[in-house]
Amino acid sequence: MPKGKREEKSEADWQLDLYYTMSLIRRFEERSAEMYAKGKIRGFLHLYIGEEAIAVGALSVLQPQDYVVTHYRDHGHALARGMDPKAIMAELFGKATGCSKGMGGSMHLFDVSKGFMGGYAIVGGQLPIAAGLALASKYKKEDRVVICFFGDGALNQGEFHEAMNLASLWKLPVLFFLENNLYGMGTSIDRTYAGHREIFRAADHYAIPCRKIDGMDVLEVRSATRAALDGRRAGHGPFLMEALTYRFRGHSMADPVDYRKKSEEEEWKKKDPLVTFKAYLLEEAVANQEDFVRMEKRVEEEVEEAIRYADESPPPPLEALYENVYAD
Repeated sequence: MPKGKREEKSEADWQLDLYYTMSLIRRFEERSAEMYAKGKIRGFLHLYIGEEAIAVGALSVLQPQDYVVTHYRDHGHALARGMDPKAIMAELFGKATGCSKGMGGSMHLFDVSKGFMGGYAIVGGQLPIAAGLALASKYKKEDRVVICFFGDGALNQGEFHEAMNLASLWKLPVLFFLENNLYGMGTSIDRTYAGHREIFRAADHYAIPCRKIDGMDVLEVRSATRAALDGRRAGHGPFLMEALTYRFRGHSMADPVDYRKKSEEEEWKKKDPLVTFKAYLLEEAVANQEDFVRMEKRVEEEVEEAIRYADESPPPPLEALYENVYAD
């Protein structure tokens, strides 16, 4: 992918873009849940609702040549990276026009043209892949960094420690981005992680700099990620960022969420990144109510067009069964 820089915009324009993209993710996810209930999307579906500020804030400061690697809750990252909503929805529908030709589904979105090197269904499986991409970038002396998203459940996987160790030894240009939503499937991190309560301090053992941020604040995520990536581009090796966040839905569509207290959910919903950021934009006079009406109308149209496209697209042909395999 050629090098390049994003078009220069005013800070106000950037802020409106951030809100628009968060809104697009939210509505895309809500409608995906509806399509799942109607049987148009099958298999697993893990929604990103509540965590939008992380994907949008972090990926807003990447350069076009940079790599993104993530987990199975990947729709938000894909949209924030600029992937086509139509191609993503078609993939969720299992259609041939999907970004993975209908063969990957929800957990395996992919777009090389965007440096989006996949969502991965195996917990922690993306970490060594991110380290490998970073090693290749360093070996080839490319101006390219890698951002790797993972959840708190991956902290207990061997791949986490292996990737952190090698990334530190080889000073790889990778930002390990921990989205700590406090639950691994249906179990609180308090019952699964025996380490220090300051989770990001897991990086200390590998001599990797680290910090914790508010993952519900898109501006804080954007600022912190920019600073972290500047260091990776300067050759300072890896960095670990922990962002505290909360998913407003279950682990997947099959999750009744009966393990969380309603009072806890209500407290976190007060921090909804769309609600709080909209209030901020109004208070700072960056936008008015008419601006939000226009943005929300545009979001609705974009998501509805994605659903129409997916619905009308053909399934993969039967002969696709013999494509992308290693043996006859």
